[in-house]
Amino acid sequence: MMMICCLQTLLLLGAPLVLSGRVLTAPTAPNNFFYHNFLSRNGSKQIHFSGVKLHVDSAQASAFAVRGGNVTLPCRFWYEPELSSPREVRIKWSWLPAAGGHETDVLLAISPHSRSFGEFRGRVQLRQDFPGDAALLMTELQLNDTGRYHCEVVDGLEDKSVSIDLELRGVVFPYQHPHGRYHLSFQGAQQVCEEQDSTLATFTQLFQSWKEGLNWCNAGWLADGTVQYPITQPRVPCGGHGLAPGVRSYGRRHLHLHRYDVFCFSSSLRGRVYYLQPSHKMNLTEAEQACQRDGAEIAKVGQLYAAWKFTGLDHCDAGWLADGSVRYAITRPRQNCGPSEPGVRSFGFPPPQHKHGVYCYKSDYE
Repeated sequence: MMMICCLQTLLLLGAPLVLSGRVLTAPTAPNNFFYHNFLSRNGSKQIHFSGVKLHVDSAQASAFAVRGGNVTLPCRFWYEPELSSPREVRIKWSWLPAAGGHETDVLLAISPHSRSFGEFRGRVQLRQDFPGDAALLMTELQLNDTGRYHCEVVDGLEDKSVSIDLELRGVVFPYQHPHGRYHLSFQGAQQVCEEQDSTLATFTQLFQSWKEGLNWCNAGWLADGTVQYPITQPRVPCGGHGLAPGVRSYGRRHLHLHRYDVFCFSSSLRGRVYYLQPSHKMNLTEAEQACQRDGAEIAKVGQLYAAWKFTGLDHCDAGWLADGSVRYAITRPRQNCGPSEPGVRSFGFPPPQHKHGVYCYKSDYE
């Protein structure tokens, strides 16, 4: 046994060996391990194959989905040359959040057993539709599930992996504190986005929204702790005419001391946003009560944006929202409905005794 262990070590290091007058050299290749035939052992869990290389790959580099939906992150592994009998491998999925931070475990599987971790518990499993299938099935996607997923396959001394980026389709919207411009610390920005059924936008999400036409001069927090803003039409208050369109960055700012607005991200709804106006317009308290009587709740800002983006909500009447703001959504611009571009119009935060209609949200689960 000691002899075999020493031979394995020397071969894996690429050292030449002399056996019975013959010089043997382990085959080598960059980033690959090879097992040589004279180290064969018995048992499916032991080294017993010659010149076999493990491969891990994905059919795509990124996947797209919406909140509340399902997605499959492809990953497969195989051997060259093909093995005559299956081997027991360890499959591990991990996740690096789009906002940055530490990589965390998602799922660990050693056939036929598997275990999921943390917020992914009960929402992930391996597909295993065919030999070598290590695809990750994810259900009930959450806003913070975006990021880079790492599929790692371990067989003995071999360890191969591939990464897949998961992105949610959604809408980025700027948000200000009710007291006005630049009142939010980073923690305050996180809180207001969560309160409005959304999460802090990532740079990738903001950049995509800029490509789609988002044009906003006020700087806002992003999920990575940077402060940026998107400009499609350069103008004097926003860096001047001499700067090209783009996403302008203030870089990383102090998370507790500095104050800015925020860019939030919302995705698909599991419900319906609609405009409700009884026989008379209402103050904020009456608006909340009217939604409750209708079996709903007053809509949040993120829900209004998601309804505009995903369901084409188009209503020219301004209505109360849960944060005390008054807004309305337009997909077909027309006279007396604000600017000539589609979007969500805001009247800010009027005194709560003012009279308006209201936008309600009714969940599909109710």
